[in-house]
Amino acid sequence: MTDTDTPAPPRFHWFLPTGGDDERLGARSHGAILGATGSGSGVAPPVDPGHRDPTLAHLTELVRTVEHWGFEAVLTPTGGHCEDAWVVTSALIPATTRLKFLVAFRPGAVAPVLSAQMVSTFHRLSGGRILLNVVVGGDDAEQRAYGDTLPKDERYARAEEFLQIARDVGDGRPVAVDSRFHTVDRPVGAGFAGAPPVPLPDVYLGGSSDAAVEVAAKQADVYLSWGEPPDAVADKIARVRDRAAAHGRSIRGGIRLHVITRDSAEEAWARADELIGGVDSETVATRQAQLAAIGSEGQRRMLALHGGDRDRLLVGPNLWAGIGLVRGGAGTALVGSHDEVAERIEEYRAAGVEEFIFSGYPHIAEAEQFGAGVLSRYRQQVSAGSDRSARDG
Repeated sequence: MTDTDTPAPPRFHWFLPTGGDDERLGARSHGAILGATGSGSGVAPPVDPGHRDPTLAHLTELVRTVEHWGFEAVLTPTGGHCEDAWVVTSALIPATTRLKFLVAFRPGAVAPVLSAQMVSTFHRLSGGRILLNVVVGGDDAEQRAYGDTLPKDERYARAEEFLQIARDVGDGRPVAVDSRFHTVDRPVGAGFAGAPPVPLPDVYLGGSSDAAVEVAAKQADVYLSWGEPPDAVADKIARVRDRAAAHGRSIRGGIRLHVITRDSAEEAWARADELIGGVDSETVATRQAQLAAIGSEGQRRMLALHGGDRDRLLVGPNLWAGIGLVRGGAGTALVGSHDEVAERIEEYRAAGVEEFIFSGYPHIAEAEQFGAGVLSRYRQQVSAGSDRSARDG
């Protein structure tokens, strides 16, 4: 095998828990407050001594830890369960020097030209450390709570047009659009704050529906899947790459997973048991019903992996669905020794995954475990490969 045949090393990212962090999963995890509780309800959320609010001090400690271990970026979520992604990541720019911010946002909540301006400002303030995660929104009820009444397929159509406008603005092309979704008249070459236009950074987009695949194929740079077994992920990535090729484009595959990694498998599985040990059956049943009501194909696939059954949580080799008992969205974790986790990563790479977005509870401690036990191995491989290339050259 020649150097040109060697696959690029995987890119590793972490998650920024702007909805709060947890020692153990429970009723407050990832915004999963049950019943009529939470902000604006007049009822205080349940007390959980293992829950940590997303203070600036805590998030600053996390991004410094993540940068220390060599992660490339942190994914920041969007939605009513968390703090605003743009405000939080902007506040964290001075705490880091290399770390990029993968900022999630929703087309429709903000206009495309304003988004291009936000990207331009962030780009200059951070030295280019900005990536975008486009979240079209799978929950109609939450979208209505933000004033968005479009059905899901139309939200994807709007997102496609939104991204094209933002790309045109960033590339300095003229924009003349008068459609159902947007009305924009912008001259060629127009920038912001007296600076030239800033091209749109890499766009990450996920979704399992036909509409999601089509928009990703046309507009995204990275297609994201939640942590299904490798064969299912391979099928999804192949599908979106086929569609991208039909549009004359290429696209990278990515995956969003949790991780519990330790020196030994026994330690890792003990931690997994501890993580959900305090979650009672009533909490699981309530949360599963809430998640099943969301009109998201990706969420449906996550729930189908385990069906809310604690006896069905091992859904693949070292792939554990216990987190999905209470947490919406990404609900699976790689659990095992550092060697086992590295092996599973290689299986996903063979399935077409080039970028990994990991997280773990609590996030600082788990980032350190992954950084020291798994990520350091990849850095050594990259360093050894660079040394070989230098010698061969």
